[in-house]
Amino acid sequence: MGFSLLKTRAAQETLGRLLAGYLKLVRRTNRFVVEPADIYEKVRPELPLIIAMWHGQHIMIPFSRPDWMPACSLVSRHGDGGFNAVALRQLGIGAIRGSGALGKKIREKGGASAFLAMMRRLAAGETMVLTADIPKRARIAGPGIIALARASGRPIHPIAVVTSRRIDFKSWDRASIGLPFGRGAIVVGEAIRVEREADEATCEAARLALEAGLDAVHARAYALIGARDPGEGLRQAQPAVQATAGEAA
Repeated sequence: MGFSLLKTRAAQETLGRLLAGYLKLVRRTNRFVVEPADIYEKVRPELPLIIAMWHGQHIMIPFSRPDWMPACSLVSRHGDGGFNAVALRQLGIGAIRGSGALGKKIREKGGASAFLAMMRRLAAGETMVLTADIPKRARIAGPGIIALARASGRPIHPIAVVTSRRIDFKSWDRASIGLPFGRGAIVVGEAIRVEREADEATCEAARLALEAGLDAVHARAYALIGARDPGEGLRQAQPAVQATAGEAA
């Protein structure tokens, strides 16, 4: 019964507000360095963007959004997606409910409808934020985010946000959540562009470039705070898969 209560709208609203409040505390009490230092001015003329991250690192990503950048995130329909959507709202970020999946689970996860919703948001000028990988397939970029870039014509930027004081979980994605009173790093990678007429080989090259870009920004972000990425090497421990779009929570 207790678990069922956590799924109610009131509980989700309360949990989401608490999470947003905690994240605001973490943001205020950490000294962040941004690299490149002028990245926000560089990307401003090419808005909206597609912001890519690794699953498990999504909790800290809202810190990277400047107030002038309208943004929306892809959030799972299941599990903790409800209160994550509330937390994002409190942090000024919209939410589209749906997530990536494999095979027959695509309809169940809402991937197709979410893809169309993301296209509409991008067309309206909102930056989209989503994970490149899907549940249980950590650090393997799926083709969904590449398809979104191809269909929308918007560039993908890999990003990492980490803090020196944090909790690293022993989950499949090595999720992390920052703690107050430390140092932080926000690292943004070079844009990955996919032309609308890109063929399968070109899209696969872009997918691999995104994996490499995400690995690079995470390695650099952790280096800036004197730590090592807890998710390093996860990809090598898994078989490659075909997927749709990623998710943010």
